[in-house]
Amino acid sequence: MTEDSRPGRPVMLGQNQYGKAETRVVKVTRDGATHHIKDLNVSVALSGDMDEVHYSGSNANVLPTDTTKNTVYAFAKEHGIESAEQFGIHLARHFVTSQEAIRTARIRIEEYAWDRIETSDAGPGSGGADRPRHSFVRQGRETRLAQITYDGSSWEVVSGLKDLTVMNSTNSEFWGYVKDKYTTLPEAHDRILATRVAARWRFGWSDDADPMPSWETSYAEVRRHLLQAFAETYSYSLQQTLYRMGARIIDNRAEIDEVRFSLPNQHHFLVDLAPFGLKNDNEVYFAADRPYGLIEATVLRDGCESRIPVDLTNL
Repeated sequence: MTEDSRPGRPVMLGQNQYGKAETRVVKVTRDGATHHIKDLNVSVALSGDMDEVHYSGSNANVLPTDTTKNTVYAFAKEHGIESAEQFGIHLARHFVTSQEAIRTARIRIEEYAWDRIETSDAGPGSGGADRPRHSFVRQGRETRLAQITYDGSSWEVVSGLKDLTVMNSTNSEFWGYVKDKYTTLPEAHDRILATRVAARWRFGWSDDADPMPSWETSYAEVRRHLLQAFAETYSYSLQQTLYRMGARIIDNRAEIDEVRFSLPNQHHFLVDLAPFGLKNDNEVYFAADRPYGLIEATVLRDGCESRIPVDLTNL
């Protein structure tokens, strides 16, 4: 045992992990003239029998982080990228089953969306089935997220999104709240409700023996229910809207047990136009970016426990 390598020392090593963060991989799938793009940012964290590398510097159990990066690229070719979740499952299973010292793998993935640019009839190759479909535009859309954790026997899959900006220009009120000597906010019976949604949802699937969800369908449907609930809720508080969004997902998607939201209230204040002799009939607003109200909560299926961290930045 080398120096500082143990017995009798009063200081002990706690939880630890290592890996390669933010490996960008773009996979182009060519289906004749039609191409498909998957654009991922993959972070790998591995943990297990890693005490000695901390105590003595022995790298005997350490798979280089450069190797984890190379594995991401190789798996994009060998397995393709059907979905962020499925790609993460392939990676997590590989690291845990191929390396004896690795007990748990956590894969975090951000996916960036590209929309296809449809060519005009006058474009080259526009004569039908051969029309080129290989041009894309990156829209200002939300970022899709996935986290896959595997310990050799059970799985935890958490999907999500961030930076999904939504607004209702009416059907929102805020009144009847507590007032004290520091309260200056006027009650509102017709206001703009806007937020930038960060959401994570945890799947009930945890065992290879159980049927695996359809990850792409699930994401599209969760996003649809989330947006529809936001649009269809007459809101008396952002908390109420948050709960309706989560409840609609749980009610309609049997594969999901837990949803957590972080919703910054992007305030829009009516501009006082009276100095200019003008009436502001809920038409002209000042959009304030800070400070902002921050509304956060978890919505659970009955009988399930919350496992998504309170701070979504830690996921």
